[in-house]
Amino acid sequence: MRNTITLSLTTAVSLLAFQAAAQEATVTVDGSSTVFPVSEAMAEEFQNATGTRVTVGSSGTGGGFKKFCRGETDITGASRPIRDEEIELCKASGIEYIELPVAMDGLAVIVNPANDWATCMSVEELKTMWEVAAQDKVKNWNQVNQNFPDAPLSLFGAGTDSGTYDYFTLAINGVEHESRGDYTATEDDNITINGVAGDENALGFLGLAYLEENRDKVKPVGITQANGSCVEPTVETAGDGSYQPLSRPLFMYVSKAALDRPEVQAYADFMMDPANGTALVAEVGYVPLPEHAFELGKAKVAARKTGTFFEGGSKIGVSIEELLASE
Repeated sequence: MRNTITLSLTTAVSLLAFQAAAQEATVTVDGSSTVFPVSEAMAEEFQNATGTRVTVGSSGTGGGFKKFCRGETDITGASRPIRDEEIELCKASGIEYIELPVAMDGLAVIVNPANDWATCMSVEELKTMWEVAAQDKVKNWNQVNQNFPDAPLSLFGAGTDSGTYDYFTLAINGVEHESRGDYTATEDDNITINGVAGDENALGFLGLAYLEENRDKVKPVGITQANGSCVEPTVETAGDGSYQPLSRPLFMYVSKAALDRPEVQAYADFMMDPANGTALVAEVGYVPLPEHAFELGKAKVAARKTGTFFEGGSKIGVSIEELLASE
């Protein structure tokens, strides 16, 4: 009996010591506002399971990479691949990274529920609305399409530090990071939701998860496809690749050096556990990659396989199959 009690006390003391150490350790995550719901869900579940503190910020993809490449964070979420200048910034600071696709997403174009004219738009119409040449010139809906009303055009969208902005401008305008500047730009997607919800002449763009959470406030605009069909942004159309050109992968980038800390290694393994990854990505409204993709990601972490598949920039129309091949 005494030996059993001693063992129990020893076990209890060890457990308390482990929990105390876990609570002192911190994993730092930042990056994309689009990926933020995924990061937040994973952080919450990991904290509940281990007691390890995880801080999650939302500086935007560009802002997140700046912090990450300065060595200020362990992991950064990104709604586009790392760009050449960010690769050079990381290299200058000696930061090596592991690129982990975690989900597919659709960029949703949204309007006010009272808008009964812009139910489906072509890429050309969206470009007319958003290109650099539109600034201070394209101010009314009927300048985009003569069948649209003569009503003022109010635009909302991601800020210029956002990967959502980069991908949208590349897909719609043909040039990454170039658009008109006279719109309400924000890293907080809730501002876009509220802005469009409060103005029947407004249009905005943001990640699919924010549309799914707010379908009672705003409605999606379908995109005209090459075959003439009109496809709306949904979990299904983003997942099967039928919603083009605004379907894209989402990423987590993990610092190789940070993985030497047990709490970061444990968190990376938790993110890439297929049971955790697929469930939590789906829970926040994105399209999880197949379980096999998470297993490949976990192996990539274990092997410390660094670098990017995307050669420093976004690629339009990347499929799940191509992402798996990249692993």
